[in-house]
Amino acid sequence: MGTALALAQALGVNTLITAELLPEIEAVMVRKLNEQIGENHG
Repeated sequence: MGTALALAQALGVNTLITAELLPEIEAVMVRKLNEQIGENHG
């Protein structure tokens, strides 16, 4: 989380908004990665 907030700050993105949205974004990323892994191994 710290790295993501530092990156957001460096990019000029509001860190409070980033902290609110990051868990949802992370969940989508994990689901999509799992789908891709399943496609590559299935």
